[in-house]
Amino acid sequence: MADDTTIAHRISSLIDEEHQLRGALQAGSISRDEENARLRQVEVELDQCWDLLRQRRAKREFGENPDEAQVRSERTVEGYIG
Repeated sequence: MADDTTIAHRISSLIDEEHQLRGALQAGSISRDEENARLRQVEVELDQCWDLLRQRRAKREFGENPDEAQVRSERTVEGYIG
């Protein structure tokens, strides 16, 4: 799996995409439905990336191999109660 830096770059890229989608909607180049559909995908992937990064850090903190962390399903990461 990717290392922490690669995951952090992916998070940054997804945040940039969120901003671009909102700008595209305001500019009228995409519809609200298109924006909402893609935003939903981006939000799920962001949650998965953040979860993976947290898993890696926790494994490292407790002397485990961070490379054993796995991307969890949408259902799992979206089901967290915070």
